[in-house]
Amino acid sequence: MAAMGGVIYGYDNGITGGVTSMEPFLRKFFPEIYSQMKNDKNISNYCKFDSQLLTLFTSSLYIAGLVASFFASSITKAFGRKPSILIGGASFLTGAALGGAALNIYMLIIGRVLLGIGVGFTNQSVPLYLSEMAPSHYRGAINIGFQLSAGIGVTTAALVNFGTEKIGGNLGWRISLFMASVPALILTIGAIFLPETPNSLIQNDKNHLKAMLMLQRVRGVTDVEEELESLIKANAISKTVKNPFKKILERNYRPQLVMAIVIPFFQQVTGINVITFYAPIIFRTVGFGESASLISALILGIGGTSAAFISMFLVDRFGRRCLFMIGGIQMIITQTIVGRIMATQVGDHNPVSSGYAYSILVLICIYVVGFSWSWGPLGWLVPSEIFPLEIRSAGQSISVAVSFLSTFIIAQTFLTMLCHFKSDIFFFFGGWVTIMTLFVYLLLPETKNVPLELMYQIWREHWFWKKIVGEYEENDEMYVE
Repeated sequence: MAAMGGVIYGYDNGITGGVTSMEPFLRKFFPEIYSQMKNDKNISNYCKFDSQLLTLFTSSLYIAGLVASFFASSITKAFGRKPSILIGGASFLTGAALGGAALNIYMLIIGRVLLGIGVGFTNQSVPLYLSEMAPSHYRGAINIGFQLSAGIGVTTAALVNFGTEKIGGNLGWRISLFMASVPALILTIGAIFLPETPNSLIQNDKNHLKAMLMLQRVRGVTDVEEELESLIKANAISKTVKNPFKKILERNYRPQLVMAIVIPFFQQVTGINVITFYAPIIFRTVGFGESASLISALILGIGGTSAAFISMFLVDRFGRRCLFMIGGIQMIITQTIVGRIMATQVGDHNPVSSGYAYSILVLICIYVVGFSWSWGPLGWLVPSEIFPLEIRSAGQSISVAVSFLSTFIIAQTFLTMLCHFKSDIFFFFGGWVTIMTLFVYLLLPETKNVPLELMYQIWREHWFWKKIVGEYEENDEMYVE
């Protein structure tokens, strides 16, 4: 139920690209783009959709989510993970209703802002909720439920877009936008019945008995004294921290702060949201028709969801680093080949042959699969599990904020970048994937099967980070400076 927060995030990502490629939607809200696409035969294939207003429709959600994630941090710490999930679901529900009923561009953008507040709260609280509820040996699989749900949301959005495009007129895109209210309604109602995590109960409730009973319930055993004691010790430390955002800047927490910034940034510069947002537009650029573009986006959604499901079974067996590396290499190879095909076959005006167009579709699908069992789920999993309790909510907020800021910048600039970079856009993102794969190999320690409250040990055993935080000793019970 908590992972339904991923469905609303994925549905919105998936629905946006389809809606912005629908001609009735463009005709109503972006008539200049529609006229340019239909009538200007001299404009480059890569520049037909270049509009800052059109990208603002997409990216406004993420700037709102960035701001909301910091408010979510305070609420998550002070009142628990459950209230943040509830607020996020309710805000997203309101935004979906407003977007579906939009009469002008202002209503459309306000609806997007409310959707952004919704995903700002849920993306901050849901990964924490899943990581804290999960036993350490299943934490990766359970947390990947968020990415699996996001994939289900993307696939559902592609199905809805493909169906509503057939309806035609303004009703089609309205149904697409309004249908986001369905998973949001399920999440909002379901959040009312969610139990709070043991970590949050200890953090916000003096009664440790309630936390012990919850631990026994979610672990399925009666002997939880050792884990409970670790949570109580971690909570005692967290109570001494008055300003977690200031605390996380200390040298002790330097590795976690670096990961909170770098991992979500790298997750976005894989170029995945470019594919998710603008897949139908990209496929129209290489010669697919409107319906073919939407069905191609559906294929990508199915491939990504299947890969996330596979990742659930692999992540706790082979570890995070292994999946990061395999997925990174897979993305580098496919982006390089797609860039080469685009450079040689997709000119400014000539249509690409169907053979090359379908080759691009297959390669992008392989790229999406690579992302969906590596940087997709692990970009949310690793930041949610590396922070000690005293900075956990603040650290997750920084991670979510960086993710939204990076997404906003990429979403707002991509269509202009596509117009100017043309086929080199794939080499641009491929270069970033190369850098991030090297970063994981050199600087990210393995976190599988490590209990959350003992996660501090991995930095003190790592060849690089131990130079900054000090080496781990056997008699260390809790890392306190």
